[in-house]
Amino acid sequence: RPGNHEPDPEGEETFNMAYMGLHLACRSNGVSRLHGEVSRSMFSSLWPSVPEEEVPIGSITNGVHTATWVFPEMSDLLNRTLAPGWSHDHYTEWANLGDVPNHELWRVREQGRERLVTFARAHLRTSLAARGASLSDARWSDEALDPHTLTICFARRFATYKRANLLLSQPERLRSLLCSTDRPVQFVFAGKAHPADDLGKEMIRQIVMFSADPEIRDRFVFLDDYDISLARMLYQGADVWLNNPRRPLEACGTSGMKAALNGGLNCSVLDGWWDECFNGENGWAISSVEDVEDLGKRDQIEADSLFAILEQQVVPLFYDRGDDQVPHEWVHRVKSSLCSLGPYVTAGRMVQDYVQELYEPTAAHADAVAASNFAPARDLVKWKGRVIGAWTDVHIDTVDATPATELGQTATVEAVVALGALRAGDVAVQLLHGPVGQGDEMTEVVTLNMSAAGSFDAQHLSYRGSFNCIRAGRYGFTVRIVPKHPHLVTPVEMGLIAWG
Repeated sequence: RPGNHEPDPEGEETFNMAYMGLHLACRSNGVSRLHGEVSRSMFSSLWPSVPEEEVPIGSITNGVHTATWVFPEMSDLLNRTLAPGWSHDHYTEWANLGDVPNHELWRVREQGRERLVTFARAHLRTSLAARGASLSDARWSDEALDPHTLTICFARRFATYKRANLLLSQPERLRSLLCSTDRPVQFVFAGKAHPADDLGKEMIRQIVMFSADPEIRDRFVFLDDYDISLARMLYQGADVWLNNPRRPLEACGTSGMKAALNGGLNCSVLDGWWDECFNGENGWAISSVEDVEDLGKRDQIEADSLFAILEQQVVPLFYDRGDDQVPHEWVHRVKSSLCSLGPYVTAGRMVQDYVQELYEPTAAHADAVAASNFAPARDLVKWKGRVIGAWTDVHIDTVDATPATELGQTATVEAVVALGALRAGDVAVQLLHGPVGQGDEMTEVVTLNMSAAGSFDAQHLSYRGSFNCIRAGRYGFTVRIVPKHPHLVTPVEMGLIAWG
């Protein structure tokens, strides 16, 4: 049954929607490259004979709808600089942004921050009034935040693993950033927790309590009633977008993409989309220590990394101004972020990936098996039953190799296999080769089909393959047999592999 897998300790089988979906879907994917890796690991037991990296779960990284999230001044700048259609054509030459004068891009960024400050003050005033604050008690909100101060934003669903309160774990270092007279930092938090998520709600309570301190409340604010309009303001006004989940629990995360399109810089753990998009120059990477099992100790180590980045890199870079009062190195990093991330984080790129990698191949497969009143589908079911029934007799008897003795030479491999009741056309005999890593596993594996080399005897067939040794050091190979049929989406989807 497709929705059932391993029995529980009492021997009862339970239905699992994810198992059913993976078993019945033509293709499956995670929503970032790392999410694909994590998913292959999570569900590898459904294909126990298949190497984890070949578990049939791919990945297509999420993207965001640019017209919804890019604020007007930034949109105008992009329209002037890039080719028409930049918002949905990810092949546009985003490198052209490198030619935009620094002062022009910086002015756009300042406009976004100014608008956020104006909005936040009005929002705070309304919230205080709704909670019964008098006009005199709410007057401080008229001067909350500063339109010229480095602004760091954190806004999203307050799930526990996202660690919205990580900065609060070192309150003195946080206060030092907030209360600096020459290089101050201000933080804007927003978000909601699921009604049943008590830990998430507790994080919000901690942040609200910290923000109530009169000494820092004008530089550390929580904006309640989080919605799309509030989010738009944060994305356009954030100089830095903060993201500090426990890796690898973030599937993708798209808030940082929206900030990046508005010229904000990401400071994030290498999780979700940031793991594949950070290049060393388009933002900052917070250290992650997944091997530390004590979550409290892990949070402390990663909070240390975050504060060190803010204190030693982010703050100095933002306030290092030229004679024209433009932080040229900061703007250079903003350009690097826009040029490297802009083409990748759009929904247009995402949809194109889905169409090319999933929808069109799946539609073609569906058409193929549905032809002639589904005759190919019925034949495929019968073929699978025959292969499954005969697979126990499929094995590799011998593997012989003529090794390459020098770099660049060709190694030849011959394998003698037994197919039992199956025919040669039912299988592919494959040669896998690649460098051998420190754990004696092959890395950067290349897979190729071996060619039939005749009958070894009445019960055995011979196959031959070769590869060039183009890498120095330890190099390995192995041989395997997998089912082969024109209507299989992937050779390993049935979970049947005979290894040499």
